[in-house]
Amino acid sequence: MPDVWQERYPRGVLVGLQGRLDHTLTPQLEVVLRTLLEQGHPHLLIDLSAVTYMNSSGLRVLVTTWRKSQKAGGEIALCGLNDRLLHLFATVGFDELFTLFPTHDQAVEEWLVSSG
Repeated sequence: MPDVWQERYPRGVLVGLQGRLDHTLTPQLEVVLRTLLEQGHPHLLIDLSAVTYMNSSGLRVLVTTWRKSQKAGGEIALCGLNDRLLHLFATVGFDELFTLFPTHDQAVEEWLVSSG
């Protein structure tokens, strides 16, 4: 499986990641998310269930994408955060910024498939 992958749904696009969201993966993710927004996809679900680590560059890309999505009338949701990522998000207040789902399946069903 590639490090960054995507699936399109009627309501938005699911973007999945695998590995460490640091200086090696962040540039690739940034290009994918920017391209999706430029193509008119402001509703994005980002699956972090296979992310083992995230540094400040990963957080920056997520917040930048959230801001651009909001300006375009969209929303960013995240799913599959492990305990370490949940703690990080709570510490910096991102748990209040993003819609969070515990699992991939729940996020797809409740956020991408339902008319929500």
